[in-house]
Amino acid sequence: MNTLLTALMALLPSIGVGLLFWFAIRALVNADRTERAALAKMDAEEREAERAASRNNAEDSRPPV
Repeated sequence: MNTLLTALMALLPSIGVGLLFWFAIRALVNADRTERAALAKMDAEEREAERAASRNNAEDSRPPV
């Protein structure tokens, strides 16, 4: 029993560092995913604004009837 406890205690630091690494990488991936979603939303809004502006410019440039 003492040997098993000693082996587990020897593995504990490696397990702790592995868990810290996993949490850090998970946080980075989640932050990247959130940033990509925000950028995609912002790009879509900019495209929509450009379309609306070009539609308004096209309507303004038509000759009056």
